[in-house]
Amino acid sequence: MSLIVQKFGGTSVADPEKIRAAARRAIRAQNQGHRVVMVVSAMGKQTDELLRLATAVSEKPPAREMDMLLSTGEQTSVALVAMAIDDLGAKAVSLTGGQFGMKTDNSYSKARIRSIDTSRIKSLLDDGNIVVAAGFQGIDDDFNITTLGRGGSDTTAVALAAVLGADACEIHTDVDGVYTTDPRLLPEARRVDVISYDEMLELASLGAGVMHSRSIEFAKKFGVPIHVRSSFSDREGTMIVSQAESESSPVSGAALTKDEARVTVLGVPDVPGMSQAIFSAIAAQKVAVDMVVQNVGAQGKADVSFTVAGHELKLTLSAVEAIIHKIGASGITHDAEVAKVSVVGLAMARQKSVAARMFRALADAGVNIHMITTSEIKISALVPRDQAADALRAVHEAFQLDQRPVDAKTWAEIQAESNPHADVDDVVTRLQNDALEALTLTDIAILAGQARVTLDGVPDHAGVAADIFDEIGRAGIFVDMIVQGYDGQDGSTSVSFTIDQADLEPALKVAKALCQQHAMRDVRGSGGITKLSVSGIGLRSHTQVGTVLFEQLAAAQINVEMIATSELQVNVVIDSSRGDEAENCLRDAFAEALG
Repeated sequence: MSLIVQKFGGTSVADPEKIRAAARRAIRAQNQGHRVVMVVSAMGKQTDELLRLATAVSEKPPAREMDMLLSTGEQTSVALVAMAIDDLGAKAVSLTGGQFGMKTDNSYSKARIRSIDTSRIKSLLDDGNIVVAAGFQGIDDDFNITTLGRGGSDTTAVALAAVLGADACEIHTDVDGVYTTDPRLLPEARRVDVISYDEMLELASLGAGVMHSRSIEFAKKFGVPIHVRSSFSDREGTMIVSQAESESSPVSGAALTKDEARVTVLGVPDVPGMSQAIFSAIAAQKVAVDMVVQNVGAQGKADVSFTVAGHELKLTLSAVEAIIHKIGASGITHDAEVAKVSVVGLAMARQKSVAARMFRALADAGVNIHMITTSEIKISALVPRDQAADALRAVHEAFQLDQRPVDAKTWAEIQAESNPHADVDDVVTRLQNDALEALTLTDIAILAGQARVTLDGVPDHAGVAADIFDEIGRAGIFVDMIVQGYDGQDGSTSVSFTIDQADLEPALKVAKALCQQHAMRDVRGSGGITKLSVSGIGLRSHTQVGTVLFEQLAAAQINVEMIATSELQVNVVIDSSRGDEAENCLRDAFAEALG
């Protein structure tokens, strides 16, 4: 018999009738010949009510007791769901995380899964039960109850699907799948049939609330197909798998993150260790940094720009101001009225002028770009917050995301073309490890033979970035990394991009013409650089990756010229003469994660 895991979120079990509807769905799946494991979240707003009670009795509740309290929400839900199944004439047993064998570390409120003992679940399934498992929770080695943090029920469901070898992991929620952008912001957004793990990871980090990135990381690591579908209809939803819906469309989705704030550290000495000093100070305050742009230094100085969540701006400024004089920086600027618009797509890495197309769409909509950062499958631009909606609509239209690509494939078509037995041995081996959520790095690589071009004093107004990359594209030059940040002079910006070294002279020719056309301050270019990339699963949830990378390069006295980050990679540009050394020191530092 096939086995499916069905996860029901808080809105799907918010009241008795919805609980009975979830129970009926599970019974129907069992009657169709499946063995069924349900993973259930706390009812509706119950977790919020528990948090309110905690703060009513204690200004600073102990972390252990908070996990003890919050876990009762799921315990209530699983018992009620099991009762509903019994009342409808089927057999069910409810289990807490500890009862079904979920072992975690002891990091209260953000515990990581170490192992899952499936013997009890399998025994109950063999006896004809629907197993109703509590999401979001487990126990540590001392039998303390722990919780997994935000998105924990999604992570529980995907983890159970992995260790049980489930045929499907269904995420039942209040939406009927994944859309090309938030349909509440753009009614013309299209529901996609298939989206890749990598694309979904990027979109989840950008605020797509359908699933939390941690559960997608787990699914990608163990090859678990996820079916996102509505709790309230039988309509097919969206499959999240390794393949993309289309091989030709450069962009599969767009996202808008409104609550952003930009911070720029000006005049940072362009010597090894400076990035490590800045981001270590921020990490010590538990602040998550998003867009990171370090542009190429001039006259021994560089500017480092990054974004943080708007509500963490004050804390971030305090952390940076405390080290400015220590590192010899000249100052700090910030802007709390910005938003980030991004496009994501697996195919953009193989196509030219995708960035130019995005920038031209923003220019035509009159939207100014403050910062740019790119990865192989994502382009993000920081824009004024009051232009955010226009920016999202412009890029969504530019890439025709409301239309189904002509070569789009359904999940059934992808399954028919794939090898169902691929990588099974590898998955089984990794599932036997006693650290299911350990950081997994897929590669540490250097791309040598690169060059970079920097334009200084770029006017900070709409259309300039579009002009730059339109002209570069017309010259037939393929651009890899793009970073734009403030350069600290007269409110202008600096734009740098990397190319193949063979394209340096024609790229400089184009750049110099643009410099004259837009009255820029200077054009600089050099060869002999290397891009160093650390790629993996869990870079966002394992925030130490960037810190370790900068620490290792600083210790080796290797200077970082450019930085660009994403969900799947941390990229830095360094001198080619240090490329092999840098790769080797990072391989040593991350040896355990590389396996």
